[in-house]
Amino acid sequence: MAKKTVATLQTASKRLTKAIKMVKSPKTGAYTFVESVMAPELVDNFLTKK
Repeated sequence: MAKKTVATLQTASKRLTKAIKMVKSPKTGAYTFVESVMAPELVDNFLTKK
């Protein structure tokens, strides 16, 4: 089961969110973490896409 973590970052002009997703490698089977900073509206798309 993949964990998901979402943290909200506040900057001077924009509100950004840092999303961290655990992704399983198809080659080795090991899990890696993918991090991205984006607008809060885009978090659901980031977490659902493979």
